[in-house]
Order: sequence, then C-alpha cells, then structure tokens
Amino acid sequence: QEQLVESGGDSVQAGGSLRLSCVTSETIASTCWMGWYRQAPGTEREGLAGIDIDGSTKYADSVKGRFTVSKDNAKNTLFLQMNNLMPEDTAMYYCAAVPGPIQAPRVPSPHGMDYWGKGTLVTISA
Repeated sequence: QEQLVESGGDSVQAGGSLRLSCVTSETIASTCWMGWYRQAPGTEREGLAGIDIDGSTKYADSVKGRFTVSKDNAKNTLFLQMNNLMPEDTAMYYCAAVPGPIQAPRVPSPHGMDYWGKGTLVTISA
C-alpha cells in the first residue's frame, strides 16, 4: 500500500515560517501529481499547492506568494515552505497524490486524490 508521511507541523507565532515535508515511495514520487491540502475544524478540506511530474506548480490564491511547493526527486519528498504565517493558516495539513500529469487549471479538488497522508498539525498564534 502506497504511503505518504507528513512531518514539520508545529506551533509558531504569526509572521513565522514552517517547512512541511511529505515522504513517499519512488513510485508515487515519479508518477503522480503531489499536493498539499489543509483542513481547519468545521471547514472543508482546501487545496493549497501542488507539483506535477514535469515540475509545473499550481497554487491557490489564498497562499500564492507566501507558500512554495517543491519536490526532491532523489529523496521522494514533497515540501511546502510556508512564510508569513497567519492565525487563519491554523489547520491540519495533508499531503496527497494522484497519477499525473493532470489537466487542471488550478489545484484539484481533494475528492480527486487517490493517496493521502495522515496529516501534520500547524498552529499559528497571534
């Protein structure tokens, strides 16, 4: 069974930065579009950013300019660099994947993902 394992979540003050990591198998890393999603209590899961097998990236408007998605193919690891964090960024952050390349103008709906990690918690205090 394919796995995605997130790490890097923490509690930081507003204005701070965090870097999330998602380690996966070579199969997923080399054949899938991989992305980051988040879900705050009482809200729907939201797509944030992702990277396809050709290296192209997509971002949600809510994080464009503050978050950067990248991937280390040698280490089968997806990253999300998050800067200028705000209290509204508080959520559980998930890594997800679906066979690529994908044909979508924006970050896909979470319902379209085939693989999910268990999440890592990010808490931002004012």
